[in-house]
Amino acid sequence: MAKHIVIIQGHPDAAVRHYGHALADEYAKGAEDGGHEVKRIEVARLDFPLLRTKDEFEKGLPPDSIKQAQETIGWADHLVILYPLWLGTMPALLKAFFEQVFRPGFAFEYGESGRTPKKRLTGKSARIVVTMGMPAFAYRWFFLAHGLKSLERNILGFSGIGPIKASLIGSIEGMNESQRAAWLDEMRGLGDLGK
Repeated sequence: MAKHIVIIQGHPDAAVRHYGHALADEYAKGAEDGGHEVKRIEVARLDFPLLRTKDEFEKGLPPDSIKQAQETIGWADHLVILYPLWLGTMPALLKAFFEQVFRPGFAFEYGESGRTPKKRLTGKSARIVVTMGMPAFAYRWFFLAHGLKSLERNILGFSGIGPIKASLIGSIEGMNESQRAAWLDEMRGLGDLGK
């Protein structure tokens, strides 16, 4: 079944293409070959301020770039989020983007006092693709993948998105060309399946 897929490129460097961009391109090619419709959000190319107060988060008007991102995410059946691991989690710019986008009224609604907020993005699934310098098993088992788990549970899951799958691509600087090509093939295959 064809899906609406949104690829969110979370690398904060808009000036240089990175391996994560190649991974996103291959996922998009596979998805289009599989009959899915693809849209992209390049976080590094968006202009938006940091949220600094609870009042801004709950009642402030999102800037146009964020409204457009919300519309795009609202259209999606499946999200693909790619980012490099920085200090054990996503880069600050990507976190700032999620804080802007996943506001009350879009991602969730506050319920009555003491009640669990209503999840507004139920029915969407996600794949998170994280590149890192350390071996992926070390991030998952020694560091317990806290940054990844926070994104899965506290942002995506809190909004109703699920199931959420993750692809952890470790030892990125030490990869040879065949290893890099294998991950590109993996992304193309996942895109074809819309997973």
